[in-house]
Amino acid sequence: MIEFYGYFRSPCAYRCRIALNLKGVPHSFHSVHLRRNGGEHRSEAYLQVNPQGLVPALREGALLLNQSLAIIEWLDETQPGPAFLPQDPAAKAHVRAFAQMIACDIHPLQNLRVLQYLGTEFDADQSAKDAWCQRWIGDGLAACEGILARQTDPGAFCFGDAP
Repeated sequence: MIEFYGYFRSPCAYRCRIALNLKGVPHSFHSVHLRRNGGEHRSEAYLQVNPQGLVPALREGALLLNQSLAIIEWLDETQPGPAFLPQDPAAKAHVRAFAQMIACDIHPLQNLRVLQYLGTEFDADQSAKDAWCQRWIGDGLAACEGILARQTDPGAFCFGDAP
């Protein structure tokens, strides 16, 4: 049985839950609350699952994976159901690049640990944190929109007729 560790507000965990459900993969969900008790992701028990102390994480037997895109690609390669990546190498590279723009360039800048750091190290109040997020997320999403605008026949989803 696949065990999945996540937090209900985490976009990274959310994209993995979408992938698990699109594939119809039975799994048990373990909630890792990022705010309760100073953050359950910092507990010794969770650090045994994911030494990085972040969500998501996935366990199947001895296999332990973290990082949402790696989990999603592993699901795609090991589970039946709809394919998440196109077969064409160029199209596959475009999909991966788009996903990495979100996962690597946009999301980390609004991550809880970054926002907490802005508050503790730079005395940023909520208004300053909001401005930070709006600036960097706005730039990133504008770039995503620019890439999507170049699609000549995008289909029902960003890159074709399947998610």
